[in-house]
Amino acid sequence: MSQNKRYDVLFEPVRIGPVIAKNRFYQVPHCNGMGTHYPSAMAAMRGVKAEGGWAVVCTEECDFHHTGDIAPAIEARLWSEIDIPIMARMVESVKRHGALAGCELVYGGAAGHNRQSREIPMAPSAIPVLEHEPGQARAMDRQDIRNFRRWHRQAALRAREAGFDIVYVYAGHNLTLLQHFISRRFNHRTDEYGGSIENRSRLLREVIEDTKEAVGATMAVAVRFAVDELMGSPGITADGDGRAVLELLAELPDLWDINLSEWDNDSQTARFSEEGFQEPFTTWAKQVTTKPVVGVGRYTSPDHMASLVRKGALDFIGAARPSIADPFLPAKIEQGRVEEIRECIGCNICVSGDYMHMPMRCTQNPTTGEEWRRGWHPERIEPHRSDDQVLIVGAGPAGLEAAHALGKRGYQVTLAESNTQLGGHVVDLSRLPGLSSWQRVVDYRVGQIQQMANVDVYLDSDLSAPQILEFGFQHVALATGSRWRKDGKGRQHPQGIDGHSVHCLTPDDVMAGVSIQSPVVIYDDDHYFMASVLAEKLRLIGHEVIYVSPANEVAQWTYNTMEQGRIQARLMEIGVELVLSQSLGGILPDEITVHCKYSDKRARIGFGSLVLVTMRDPDDSLYHELTKDPSHLQQAGIQSTTRLGDCLAPGLIAAAVYSGHRYARELDAIPTSPDITPFKRELVALSRDWPY
Repeated sequence: MSQNKRYDVLFEPVRIGPVIAKNRFYQVPHCNGMGTHYPSAMAAMRGVKAEGGWAVVCTEECDFHHTGDIAPAIEARLWSEIDIPIMARMVESVKRHGALAGCELVYGGAAGHNRQSREIPMAPSAIPVLEHEPGQARAMDRQDIRNFRRWHRQAALRAREAGFDIVYVYAGHNLTLLQHFISRRFNHRTDEYGGSIENRSRLLREVIEDTKEAVGATMAVAVRFAVDELMGSPGITADGDGRAVLELLAELPDLWDINLSEWDNDSQTARFSEEGFQEPFTTWAKQVTTKPVVGVGRYTSPDHMASLVRKGALDFIGAARPSIADPFLPAKIEQGRVEEIRECIGCNICVSGDYMHMPMRCTQNPTTGEEWRRGWHPERIEPHRSDDQVLIVGAGPAGLEAAHALGKRGYQVTLAESNTQLGGHVVDLSRLPGLSSWQRVVDYRVGQIQQMANVDVYLDSDLSAPQILEFGFQHVALATGSRWRKDGKGRQHPQGIDGHSVHCLTPDDVMAGVSIQSPVVIYDDDHYFMASVLAEKLRLIGHEVIYVSPANEVAQWTYNTMEQGRIQARLMEIGVELVLSQSLGGILPDEITVHCKYSDKRARIGFGSLVLVTMRDPDDSLYHELTKDPSHLQQAGIQSTTRLGDCLAPGLIAAAVYSGHRYARELDAIPTSPDITPFKRELVALSRDWPY
């Protein structure tokens, strides 16, 4: 039981068919960009979660047949027996800490594309493959359906051989053949698998029954089902086909994992949703089934979690992103360390890893993806190896993380901040529309540092190079951040824009509250969140706003965080004028010239204020002043002077936090040659079928 009695309900064991989960914390399947490409990294990441107290730890999507290939997504795979040892490695890592291991089998169908296998995709009916890709999926005949059922059964048996405790029948996220059979949009059949909801859910019923028959005595069979697609009557809805399917199949599986579809609805960013945002669509499930139900909602509040269980809304608290931000969330609740939880900020930087086919990262947890390759643990860190003292200048995300991690190591740390509050630019960002949760990056680290007697914090301390040289620190880290440029220099204009106006403003100016005149033109050559959220801010306080970008859509990079569509819709809804595919040509005192990327067409746009969102410069003048004469450093006893985060190269908040953490980990490490890769690599074994 927990240290706090009101959370005891979260630590009750729950039976799932033939297996028992030790508590109610359930890491639902989530992608991670590791999978079968980086099996040791994937296994270590999942194992850390089990160590952190999650009772159930599941895989990502695991495709199980070459005709349902989901490449190039880096996911798990169980095509045949040769894949079993890779999955068994993850199972072993999870079970070592007393957790149950779950495997989410997936068959993509029209959403899989079969880019690697080059097989023709199959679907309930002949339809184009999804995601605007050329080609079509062919309609399945009865033999195809029999084959699919056999393949799924074989995959469940392989999952059992790998040691899994739970196997999934997956019908969600608009990524699976089974959901497409249920959907009236994709299923146009006139046989026993089409038409009525009973017929459209027939294959799902059969696959559940097949799986139960094959492994049900030894493994739990879970169904992941999307009860609503947030598209109204054309799609599956929680008060229509979604509820009907659950009522028809209520007692068949051992567990229901209920969520929204597609993935960008299920994992909305904090900019567009609050904790528990799925509850109106999912908590009714307990009314129609006696089987355990797991639901998600980016839960980080233990009180909210306990309330959901007590009122019978959920049996398990499901999590993907919160389990990434803090793999030890359950243990911290159980041990009465709630204030130590690294709360997910809902930025979806973790999702971007999967979208860009690379191991995931996390803004809050810099050890994510580094558990195996660097040996980083989210809660443990090597103790200090010397009595050296460290000065960190700048208390933004990089400086705070460096101070926090060095403090945990036992170093004597002094953190100096020129402003009157800690947090750097994250404080300003968190005041912008929809980004208040980003303040958690600051709050978590400040809260931890305040408990450390060996970390001294000085605010309103604008240090100079001579002062630093006088202090007597052995190590100096500069985390002084960056500033946005106002001359248009960026991707489209690497040398800046001739004749840029003194009337140009930067995001720093807007966040500082400088006077703004309508109409406001915001030029976005950054393509992440900044330009769009400034446009929203200024429009909401009454300005006429014109958003201009050389990209074909608003905030183009946010496709990787699954929020691009919502961002563009939001700006359109509030009346921001969008001028896309237009490069900035020149800046005059009260207007800009733009030209179409695809033609010679040119235009002029008048402005009262012009905000340029292009690139940032490191605020590194202190570093260069401090290091211009190495003899002064030597005389002062300074052994190392290091730039961290944006002071070295402006980037994501996640990159700044990682930079600070890596500095703390490597401060006293044995120096290695820059010619040597500083982390372990996983290599593909060469096939014995050579020569071809």
